[in-house]
Amino acid sequence: MVSPPHEAMHCIFQHDPGLFSRVSRFLGVDIPAPVKATALPTDLTEANPVERRVDTLLRLETADQGSYLLAVEAQGKKHPDKPASWAYYTAYLWTKYRLPTALLVVCQDHATATWAQQPVSCGPPQLPTLTVQPLVAGPHNMPVITDPEEARADLVLASLAAITHAAEPDVDAILKALSTALRDAPEDVAKPLVEFTAQGLAKRPAKNLWRNLVAVDLSFYKSYLAEEVRDEVRAAVRDEVRDEVRDEVRDEVRDEVRDEVRDEVRDEVRDEVRGEVRDEARAESRAEDILLILEQRGLGISEDVRSRITHCTDPELLRHWLARAVTVPKAEEVFEDA
Repeated sequence: MVSPPHEAMHCIFQHDPGLFSRVSRFLGVDIPAPVKATALPTDLTEANPVERRVDTLLRLETADQGSYLLAVEAQGKKHPDKPASWAYYTAYLWTKYRLPTALLVVCQDHATATWAQQPVSCGPPQLPTLTVQPLVAGPHNMPVITDPEEARADLVLASLAAITHAAEPDVDAILKALSTALRDAPEDVAKPLVEFTAQGLAKRPAKNLWRNLVAVDLSFYKSYLAEEVRDEVRAAVRDEVRDEVRDEVRDEVRDEVRDEVRDEVRDEVRDEVRGEVRDEARAESRAEDILLILEQRGLGISEDVRSRITHCTDPELLRHWLARAVTVPKAEEVFEDA
């Protein structure tokens, strides 16, 4: 996934194509200011299925030196495959447009910048054939603009300075100067630079400072930062509301489950009670049969015998007593061998 800093480091040159000329003096070269600039397609794919895209591609026209192409690459870290890709880009663009091609790599840390600016040749040492040596803009050579007047003189350059120094200790002073300089700039000038700078800072600590500076110094309610703040607040509020709704839904679900369980338990209890009542009725009937047999045989039935028989709920025991009631000589003997 392409990161916001990656986009900011090259898209700012699309926003102001003349920036390259102004940056070039810090890179040790003298590039004339363009009189015309055209954004070209960034797709460098050939007929084969390998997709290749440069980050930003501009055609710049100068008054005295004619036209040339500027390919801008944002590089966040060292990558061993990149020099070969850069060689392909420049060779392909030179072949396709037949124009001199410049390659600018924008970095945000010293290690990546040092790596990117080393010349890389595609041939053996004695036959370099094609050597790639891009211009590199990074914290090692971009200006540290801490004076609001200097920032006001070139707002886009000041924004690029903040982006390339995003991880440097000087970034706070750069951001303060830039926010002060943007205070009097027209909205159509200030707004994109506020957003470029915010994207370039990404999640670094300086991002919070920039957001606070912009909130105080500028009207940014429709900007990238405002939307970000709204998203953060919305996320926090959403968590709070989610907890509240969760409790409400939990209560609702508990009531629903309670009703469901009540119905299930009612059916279970009904079956259990039906069985218990059936056993009780069977026991009462069998006890009555025992007493009836004893009475029909003319045997005396004491209260103890009657009570023991009528209070017994064991069907098997009552069945045993019923069988004995037919033959025992005394009612008390019905319980023997039980």
